[in-house]
Amino acid sequence: MAITRIHLLTIPLDILPDEDIEQTIMQLLDSGKPQQIIFITLWDLLKARRDTEFRAMLENAALCLPLSKSLLRAARFLNLPVPIRRDSFDMIIRILNTIDSHFKSLYLLGGRAQNLLDAERNVHITFPGISIVGRFNGFYRKSMEANIITSIVKAHPALLIAGNGVPGGVRWIYRNRTKLPATICIYDNDIIDIFAKRKKRISDAAFRKGHEFLPQLLRNPFKILYGFRALLFWLIVVFYRLFRK
Repeated sequence: MAITRIHLLTIPLDILPDEDIEQTIMQLLDSGKPQQIIFITLWDLLKARRDTEFRAMLENAALCLPLSKSLLRAARFLNLPVPIRRDSFDMIIRILNTIDSHFKSLYLLGGRAQNLLDAERNVHITFPGISIVGRFNGFYRKSMEANIITSIVKAHPALLIAGNGVPGGVRWIYRNRTKLPATICIYDNDIIDIFAKRKKRISDAAFRKGHEFLPQLLRNPFKILYGFRALLFWLIVVFYRLFRK
């Protein structure tokens, strides 16, 4: 695979060129073990520096792809190779295109029951070459989890997409990695609702400008306090530039 892994403030980020996406996905499918793809924000990077489980999850991921523009700026400031910023929805569509062209399978996990049904229908219409081998809604009782994992193992999908309502969010995949089949696993909180057309994805223009955080800010104005975290991030970056080799 033509992936370059760098470590920004000791946290892994991967550089995956556009022309190598399909080959990389197919090689991950042939690896014989579960492979997690994670999209990383600035806040995720800061979390990984203080949360050992979160950091271990990133270190063990097959791909850690940056979402935040600040991560690219920091890499450039620290004279590191600059990653390619990925919109999670766009990247998931690229992966679906790949498995569609190779007639692979998909399992959908998460979302409310009706949203999941609508998401399944829309994915099937858009990607007719994909076999949807299973689905299970989120917000389920803990006692049902073993049966859900058994269902995924029996279905053995090429791709598992998990969304909202999965306990632990992105950590669910990492915590259950020893039970899952050789599958590419992706978590995105909004993806089921976007596929179901219950929620709008961020526009390409807003993503290019680095405004992907604005919808969250409009829903929860208190997230303006995240500005202090951004300041902390840049203080750490400057420290690394001045004092770390």
